[in-house]
Amino acid sequence: MDHRPLGRTGVQVSPLCLGTMMFGPWGNADEADSIRIIHRALDAGINVVDTADVYSAGVSEEITGKALRGRRDDVVLATKFFMPMGADPNHRGGSRRWIIREVENSLRRLGTDWIDLYQVHRPDPAVDIQETLGALTDLVRQGKIRYIGSSSFSGSQIVEAQWASRERNLERFVTEQPPYSILVRGIEEDVLPTAQRHGMGTLTYSPLSGGWLSGKWRKDAAGAPTSSARPSARFDMGSPANQRKLDIVEDLAQLAEQNGMTLIELAIAFAINHPGVTAAIVGPRTMEQLESYLPAVELTLSTEVLDRIDELVAPGIALNPDDNSYGAHELQLAARRR
Repeated sequence: MDHRPLGRTGVQVSPLCLGTMMFGPWGNADEADSIRIIHRALDAGINVVDTADVYSAGVSEEITGKALRGRRDDVVLATKFFMPMGADPNHRGGSRRWIIREVENSLRRLGTDWIDLYQVHRPDPAVDIQETLGALTDLVRQGKIRYIGSSSFSGSQIVEAQWASRERNLERFVTEQPPYSILVRGIEEDVLPTAQRHGMGTLTYSPLSGGWLSGKWRKDAAGAPTSSARPSARFDMGSPANQRKLDIVEDLAQLAEQNGMTLIELAIAFAINHPGVTAAIVGPRTMEQLESYLPAVELTLSTEVLDRIDELVAPGIALNPDDNSYGAHELQLAARRR
């Protein structure tokens, strides 16, 4: 598997990143099987693994740590903090108090002395970005983490963080982790070019758009999710936006078949073929799912295929606003004109 530069860090990473959200009670509760999947990914050439403290309340980090015993030096290990880790209001967020404590918890669960990439899982509007960057800078200087990154930061938030790092002589975010797929292309308009201008690596997540591009849910198929089975608005089949997505999935499946690939391969190849994307995070629950992802790294999509995708979903567009990871605070009632 070829490697790509992770921004301007000098670190080389594979175009696929193994996401571990599905290892543990949230997905695959079989620890031994999860470890086998991780080992298979490493054997296939994937050298970057992404997890988070919140995944299965820390169990995912524990499984990841066990799987990396004896192979730790060969892996770029990334994890994240921010999400609630309990009922205590201080066991979450981007404060110095929480970061200094939670990094120790992640190090213990992962069974390692250092984390290669420590990422803020979401922006924290209640915390000054300098507070977060200051704590992370201290951890870099202590040798507990090597680099720092952000996740689901808007273009303006990326710029603000880069400015604060430069003005205060603090460590800067070297990566951004945004959502990106054929159906969710919003980051093409601002986030990707902003990250590129600042020399950041980009580890995109959900290239299958939460399963929409896996082939599992098709128009008029019995297995299509319903609002009662999947109450999230992302899976409400009564939504006009989701009806449009089902139509487009049919067209994409046909496009993939015409070009000798699966829908999954087309979706992942689309993400990793973008010049602004360093790696796409794939999060298998089973070995079969992992095996279905791997062939995508060998594919280069033709101009004709990319043009057809652009016809179906215009660049910079997220078909369903509910798929977006941005605007959670900016668009709340208190922030609107009323």
